[in-house]
Amino acid sequence: MRAEHMDGWAVSGEVQSPVPSPCINLCEMGPDGLCRGCMRTIDEIINWSNASDDYKRAVWIEIHRREQGIQFD
Repeated sequence: MRAEHMDGWAVSGEVQSPVPSPCINLCEMGPDGLCRGCMRTIDEIINWSNASDDYKRAVWIEIHRREQGIQFD
């Protein structure tokens, strides 16, 4: 789902900086505590602008893990 955004920080195995935001301007918090657009928690969203690239990469990994758990009807 967001692989095109992830290409901005990991292309051909090279780690790039700065790490792009996963925000897709679809900002709505779901009952599970995740934004429906970027699948981040409110704390991850709030902390993003001041976070290190390592933190941002960890959030991207967590987003990918969350996407794997999505159940489609």
